Parts: sequence; C-alpha cells; structure tokens
Amino acid sequence: MASELLTDERVSTEETPLRETNEDRIIDLSRAGKGNYVKVRSSFIEALWFVVEASVLNNKLVPFSRLRVALLRLFGAKIGTGCRFVHPVRVKAPWNLVIGDHCWFGVNAWIYNQAPIRIGSHVCISQGTFLTTGSHAMSTTMNLRVAPIIIEDGVWITANCVVQMGVTIGRSAVVTPLSVVHRSLEPEGVYGGNPCRFIRKRFD
Repeated sequence: MASELLTDERVSTEETPLRETNEDRIIDLSRAGKGNYVKVRSSFIEALWFVVEASVLNNKLVPFSRLRVALLRLFGAKIGTGCRFVHPVRVKAPWNLVIGDHCWFGVNAWIYNQAPIRIGSHVCISQGTFLTTGSHAMSTTMNLRVAPIIIEDGVWITANCVVQMGVTIGRSAVVTPLSVVHRSLEPEGVYGGNPCRFIRKRFD
C-alpha cells in the first residue's frame, strides 16, 4: 500500500509541471492580428464578391466559362485569352489574381489569394487543388502572414495538391497528386509528396 501511494504521488508530482508548461505555451487567439495583410478593397466590394462567387463561380449549375471570366475581370482579375473555367471554382480576391493565356482550372480548384497570385500561360490547375497565400505566425502570436505565389508558364499542378505561401513553381514543372508544395520548385521537374520532393525531369 505504501509503495502504491508513493507511486501515485510520484506520478502526480511529475504530471503537474507538464500541464503547467502546456498551459503556458497556449497562444491567445483573441489577441492575434492581421500581421502583414493589407486590405485593398472595401468591405462592400468584398461582400458583393462573396455573393457573386457563391452564386456563380462556385455553382456547378453554371457551366459557362466566359461568364466566370467576365465576372472575375469585372472585380479586377487580369486574365488572358482562352482560359477555361467551366467547373465550380473559388477565388478569395479576384483583384489579387493575374492569369496568362490558355489556362485550365478543374473542379473545386480554390485560389485563396489574400496576397497576389500570378499564373503564367498554358498552366493546368487540376481538381481540388488549393493555392493559399496565407498562414499564421504559429510560434509567437498567430498573426496572419501573407506572401505571393508565382506559377510560371507550362506548369501542371495535378489533383488535390496544396501550394503554400511564398512559393514559385518553375516553368513546365509538374506536381503529382496529393502533394504539398512548401518551397519553390525548379523548372521542368516532376515533384511529389508531403513535403514535396524532386522525382525526375519532366522531358527526359
């Protein structure tokens, strides 16, 4: 009995500092701020775009690519010729979007562009892929952090990939399905995995 009490007391003594340490390291989300994010449109324009995105861009009953392109341009996106938006897509901020010529966007592609996203020509963004220019200062304040994404000409980002903030994907690179791109990729490579790694050259 004495040994059992001693064991229980030791466990209790060892666990208490651990709980206190964990509590000390919790970041108060109520104090998190906008960090380096800069708002470039009024709340009214943002609200109006929210309605347009939900009712047209992200609506599977609307199969008209030209309508999606026209609305994106109306709200400030710069889009070249021959781009295909025939499927439901989401765009956080069209005024932060630049797209070249003859690009394809698959079902449920999501462009979460609190900072600019620049996409070159002849780029394919396949179904379910998520491009995000935002993250948080996870070890300090959880303040919002944003950085642009650049996708150069000829890139193919395949299905259900994630491309994170601050990344440049080089010309004619390919990202294989379910990959997470957390750093910039060199041109003409095939990359895959989480985290994304070089697999082989695309054209060899």
